[in-house]
Amino acid sequence: MGKIIAIANQKGGVGKTTTAINLSASLAFKGKKVLMIDSDPQGNATSGYGIEKNDLDNTIYELILGECSIHDCIIKDVIPGVSVLPSNVNLAAAEIELIGVEKKEFILKNEIDWVKNFYDFIVIDCPPSLSMLTVNAMTTADSVLVPIQCEYYALEGLSQLIHTVNLVKERLNPALDMEGIVFTMYDSRTNLSSQVVENVKYNLQQTVNVYKTIIPRNIRLAEAPSHGVPIQIYDSKSVGAESYRLLADEVITGKDM
Repeated sequence: MGKIIAIANQKGGVGKTTTAINLSASLAFKGKKVLMIDSDPQGNATSGYGIEKNDLDNTIYELILGECSIHDCIIKDVIPGVSVLPSNVNLAAAEIELIGVEKKEFILKNEIDWVKNFYDFIVIDCPPSLSMLTVNAMTTADSVLVPIQCEYYALEGLSQLIHTVNLVKERLNPALDMEGIVFTMYDSRTNLSSQVVENVKYNLQQTVNVYKTIIPRNIRLAEAPSHGVPIQIYDSKSVGAESYRLLADEVITGKDM
């Protein structure tokens, strides 16, 4: 059975989608079969895999509304080992369309249950908000991975996110765990980045797993999405590619424990 990881942070610009794309690819390059689900209406994880998101007939939006089956909208083997459940701007309307729908928090979970045994890992890119789409991702997931940018306000909103995870665990998904926190956009040239890492670790006081791997600020990582490929294909020898390989190792080790 595949492990399902929701990548969530209500703050935008923290490397959430970059992590979803490149962790998925890195897991696949290590021989794992991966499904990446884009549940963000911006569809950046979809286009980051070179998929023309505005030309799609079947996306996660149609799936949530019951207009297609899970098999209709998964795009298989976008790169070797990675299939994608895509998204586009239409998904922004889902929140309104689901008003009054019974058990709407479980729509995605009920669909993913049909296919989860076909994959080693399912990675869900959540929108930058604690919306119904994020709640759907958390009811589907086994764990939540939180990317945190190495900047002054890194801790802001983290307690709210942890509270949301705990609420979902308590009321909707008792099996949900905090996968851990991964630091992104680390700049070794500044004192601030190392101070943020130490500050977050101190404030969490071992209550949440913090990954040893830290994702650096890396120009090749920033360039890869515009070419529609993950960093492992765009520049496999870059520091960014190596960092996501190391993160994938930690995630695999965690699953096998």
